[in-house]
Amino acid sequence: MNRIDKAFSSGKAFIPFITGGDPDLETTEKLLYALYEAGADIIEIGVPFSDPIAEGPVIEAADERALKAGCTVDKLFDLVARVRGDIPVPLLFMTYYNPVFAYGAEKFTAACARYGLDGLIVPDLPFEERDELLVPCKANGLELISLIAPTSEERITKIAQGSGGFLYCVSSLGVTGIRGELGGSAKRMIEQVRQVSDIPCAVGFGISNPEQARETAEYADGVIVGSAIVRMIGEYGRNCVEPVRRFAKNIKYNIRELNTNV
Repeated sequence: MNRIDKAFSSGKAFIPFITGGDPDLETTEKLLYALYEAGADIIEIGVPFSDPIAEGPVIEAADERALKAGCTVDKLFDLVARVRGDIPVPLLFMTYYNPVFAYGAEKFTAACARYGLDGLIVPDLPFEERDELLVPCKANGLELISLIAPTSEERITKIAQGSGGFLYCVSSLGVTGIRGELGGSAKRMIEQVRQVSDIPCAVGFGISNPEQARETAEYADGVIVGSAIVRMIGEYGRNCVEPVRRFAKNIKYNIRELNTNV
């Protein structure tokens, strides 16, 4: 059983997202420890990019701050190497394909494996065009996490049957961000997935408070929280670690109550 499988084996998974290098690499390192200590089952680290087309203003601003502070892919690799021995949960890079292409897909995936990452999420890489990255991912023991959205419709079955790790279920149309209401599209997508596959389904895009996390965990295998955490980092800057830790603990508490195996 790999680390991602193990993360879903003991109940509902809490999956926080932070932008690597925001506000600086030292704070990112502290945040990784804080999120793990707060109960994160998987942690997504965003690779900052200058044109993040799927991101709302909160994460877009975080990317700008990280790039301005001098964050690079190689510096994030070094960061992962420093924490890997102390943080046993899966660590994923969420990145656009341009940085991977510029680095070289084979070189990038080999470095991911060498430094201790468990997988990649690439939101602008269509499922039908993923082989160029999937082949080196498999060669290096990495999971390439697929995304499904309300617009995926009949493609959901194909994606569910051909994916590994877990499915990232986009809860609503549009870019990332905090939403007052999540709607029922994610639940319907998961019901469709369940007809053809037992792959874990984690829901993201818009979950911003413990109540929404609990509601989502009632039907999903995992809950992804990004913009709410990144907004907090933007507000507190280098003093964000303890506020983020408290927020993450609250999210985890609400999810843990639904776990029957914990």
